[in-house]
Amino acid sequence: MISSEFRASAHKTGWLNSNGFPVPELPDITSYLVALRPRIVGQPLETILVKSPFLVRTVEPDLFSLTGQPVHDLSRIGKRIVWHFGGDRFLVFHLMIAGRFHWKKPGARLASKNDLAAFAFPAGTLMLTEASQKKRASLHVVAGKAALAQFDRGGLEPLAATLTQFRAVLLSENHTLKRSLADPRLFAGIGNAYSDEILFAAGLSPVALTSRLSADEIARLYAATQSVLQTWIDKLNAEAAKGFPEKVTAFRPEMSVHGRFGKPCPTCGTLVQRIRYAENETNYCPRCQTGGKLLADRSLSRLLKDDWPRTIEEWEERRT
Repeated sequence: MISSEFRASAHKTGWLNSNGFPVPELPDITSYLVALRPRIVGQPLETILVKSPFLVRTVEPDLFSLTGQPVHDLSRIGKRIVWHFGGDRFLVFHLMIAGRFHWKKPGARLASKNDLAAFAFPAGTLMLTEASQKKRASLHVVAGKAALAQFDRGGLEPLAATLTQFRAVLLSENHTLKRSLADPRLFAGIGNAYSDEILFAAGLSPVALTSRLSADEIARLYAATQSVLQTWIDKLNAEAAKGFPEKVTAFRPEMSVHGRFGKPCPTCGTLVQRIRYAENETNYCPRCQTGGKLLADRSLSRLLKDDWPRTIEEWEERRT
């Protein structure tokens, strides 16, 4: 049996439960673009309603000056969604952790406590919500392509990269694989969820250092990055083409390890483990990715000290 001290410590640190909102990442953002394009591109932005004073982060140009103007195009910069208007004016949305879009009927008003803003079009109203007390979602109104370029963190677009380019960026700084993949200065659009899935597909530890990777491991990581992202983009885009993605989440039952703490690995059956830090967590299979080693969760292992299981065998023995 798991000792009462072990179980109490695990619950105290949140190691045995999960909460929070996943940040929309590259596949999620592209699905929003697929759903929004036929609904708003070429259509006039009839009305703008803003409830939250924390949302709009710029003063000039005036947000409401875009009322009545048609949306010319949509694009993505990393995890940001960009609406293009005439005169090189742009709306730049960053949904952050808990921000989401919802498509409502024409004339829908701001009603829920989570509603931040409403953008009315002839075919319907796009509602921007944020299900968190921490108001982090943002909207910038910018003029000129130079101003728009300031939102580019410089990360390599993973699906457009060659293996040579991928290797150069990966080795440009010495970090853990998890940190490097989710760093927007290195790779665009990858966050907590899909980095877990990529590392699982590559069979690599999330705490392996980039400087210690072999050529074969880098090639595996590159292939896994391409495969995982493209697979999920295709899947989510197909769903978005059928209906607006109202429930964007990175906790999907089809995923291999992310959000599956305590559930069996789809490859070997070992229970998926996790490392928690700040508001994020890393999920991994200790048999497929770390050679049976149980990675230390900072807060939990500090509490448990010598009681912390070092291997998956120790963990499984305590469970049984």
